[in-house]
Amino acid sequence: MYAVIRTGGKQYRVKPGDILEIEHLSTKDAEVTFRPLLVSTDDGQTVHGTAAGDYPVVAKLVGDAKGDKIIVFKYRNKTGYAAKNGHRQLLSVIRIASIGSEVAKEPAPAEPAAAALDEDAIDEVAVDEVAEES
Repeated sequence: MYAVIRTGGKQYRVKPGDILEIEHLSTKDAEVTFRPLLVSTDDGQTVHGTAAGDYPVVAKLVGDAKGDKIIVFKYRNKTGYAAKNGHRQLLSVIRIASIGSEVAKEPAPAEPAAAALDEDAIDEVAVDEVAEES
């Protein structure tokens, strides 16, 4: 299940457990709720518009950060005008806790993959089974 939310003039595609850096939120609450623009459920159903309001996106505020420094340099030729400024955008770091009623699950530790049979081995097993039935 995923949802598309809008915050800070941008749209983000999120799913439970995602960590995002978004433009600074002035709230002091530990939990923030977004109204999604679009929701795609695990059943393959896509919901948008007012019906997407039934699937609120709940996020937990992890912390604050600052973006990269951007240098702003203005210059006018033959006038002696030059201005140099810098800017660092304030960001909020959030973790998506749930979409609708689905709660985020902690990622399970990676387990070794089971040995998969290649197509030739599967064909040999199928041939052996047919030979036994005959």
